[in-house]
Amino acid sequence: MWFKPRVFKSMSFRYKVMFSSVICIAVPVIICLSIYNYLTKDAVKEQAILNANKELELTEEYVSKLLEDMLYIVNFVQVDTKLNAILKQKAEQAESSLANQDYDQFVDDRNVMKTIEDITLVGEKSQVTILLKNGKYYTNYPVTDYNPLNIFDEKWFKQLDTLHGYESVWIDSQPTVFESEKTRNPYQLSVARPLRNEKSIIYGYVVVTMFENKISQIFESRAGNEEIMLINADGKVLSHRDTAQIGQRYPQGEKDEKQSDIIYRKDQDYLVSNKSVSFNNWRLISFVPYREAVSNINSIFNKVFLLLFFSFAIFFIILTYLITRITKPLVHLGNVIVDVQGGDLRVRSSIDNDDEIGRFSKSFDHMLDRINEMIEEVKETQGRKRKAELAMLQAQINPHFLFNVLNSIRMKVYKNGDKESAKMISSLSKLLRMTIDTDKGTISFYEEVNMVTDYVLLMNMRQKNKVTFVTSISNEAYEQFIPRFILQPIIENSIIHGLNQSGGTIKLHSLTTTDKFIIEIEDNGEGMDPKTLRSLQVNVDSTNGSTKKLKSSKSGFSSIGLYNVYERLVMTFGQEFNMKVDSAKGKGTRVTLLIPRGN
Repeated sequence: MWFKPRVFKSMSFRYKVMFSSVICIAVPVIICLSIYNYLTKDAVKEQAILNANKELELTEEYVSKLLEDMLYIVNFVQVDTKLNAILKQKAEQAESSLANQDYDQFVDDRNVMKTIEDITLVGEKSQVTILLKNGKYYTNYPVTDYNPLNIFDEKWFKQLDTLHGYESVWIDSQPTVFESEKTRNPYQLSVARPLRNEKSIIYGYVVVTMFENKISQIFESRAGNEEIMLINADGKVLSHRDTAQIGQRYPQGEKDEKQSDIIYRKDQDYLVSNKSVSFNNWRLISFVPYREAVSNINSIFNKVFLLLFFSFAIFFIILTYLITRITKPLVHLGNVIVDVQGGDLRVRSSIDNDDEIGRFSKSFDHMLDRINEMIEEVKETQGRKRKAELAMLQAQINPHFLFNVLNSIRMKVYKNGDKESAKMISSLSKLLRMTIDTDKGTISFYEEVNMVTDYVLLMNMRQKNKVTFVTSISNEAYEQFIPRFILQPIIENSIIHGLNQSGGTIKLHSLTTTDKFIIEIEDNGEGMDPKTLRSLQVNVDSTNGSTKKLKSSKSGFSSIGLYNVYERLVMTFGQEFNMKVDSAKGKGTRVTLLIPRGN
């Protein structure tokens, strides 16, 4: 693994921030560029194909224009009324009469030749031949270049008799037959059509020929290494920049039905596009090296990549500078902490920034000041602590002395036969012992019940009307441990305020559940009205983490004892402890303690 967590842990905070920033920026950029490159492959191919098709469509328009000019001449010869009238008249003459022409016939011949010259003035120069069945012919080229009667011997000539209406025969590229053009224009293309009279009987033929180099010149004008060819339906090459290719078969031939595709040819990939010529079965085929076809698009991607790279480099330099400036106070604070760790408490960071680091620095300096102050206070306190411990030991002598004296009095009273007084002194002794025994933070519930029983006994001796104390406690509840003097303040409230120091009953009921230790103290005293109850109600939500104080009551029911009990139990058992006070006027009061088990 190239990156180990241990190495990262050993790096300084500054380098961690720099490293994390670079990772969080560089990795998304690399991933985005990779995804972009992957997702744009098809888009680049489609764009290259689209560009190639547009270029080929433009070439097809030029080629079609040349072929349309040839077809225009054929159509004109066939449909021109004046020209057709002369040609039909000439076709009806016998071969013998053609040699002896009068002036009118000479004028007609001149008109035919003039018409041929006129219709070939538009567009590229074409060789036009009008050949009648009786051997009469008209041409716009000298017969010394080519004898028009040789057309009867051409292989394709018989096809003309099988045509109907305005159908034409397009003759593939063949060696030029015109002697004066063979050197400059080695190949020619032709279109031929039969001429019919009103009865659809063929009386002649019109043949228009154009030299192949007129088309190959269009191919040569294309930029780059694009290779274009014109082929027929059988895949035979009709026109090409390289005349050696004319007459050869295009390798894919008729199988190339897709308009565009990528093929492997001549040790590299080529983007192939083809376009059909609208009025015959010929097609234009374009070959462009695929790398060249997508070079412009790839160059844009490379420029974007370089721009991102340089932007990232500049950003990294700026980021390094900013992080260095930002973390400089933190590095200084770290050095101060190292000095403090070494025992030097006089050093201070003294960073005056207003940001979080500055506030932390000021708090740290303040903490060092407080530590120095507390060290001095501790030194001063240690001496006084020894004196206080001695005073405490001295103070404990008096309660123990009183406890021993009470026991002596109890024994003497008991010997004199005053058992009730002896019992009262015994209960008081127990309470006194529990008070001075500071070693016990918590006691069993059994001990707490015995203690409050003695307390009720003492209270009954000091008032005229007795209080009945009834307990209902499960064995498991007796075994629970609670802080000392939890029940006494509550029972004291019940006797003094609830029963108003009159006779009555106080019930103590306790049990345990799966998660609670429940204690209920209930009296049948005066009770409280709703307003007074609301002021005393303690019902703390265990999740709010807040402590609610009990308010004083005008009825005389003291909240100080309850609040003391509540605070001690919260400190012992946490916010899960809950206290409830239920009361109704004339029906007594019930205090319920819900102590969580397991603490």
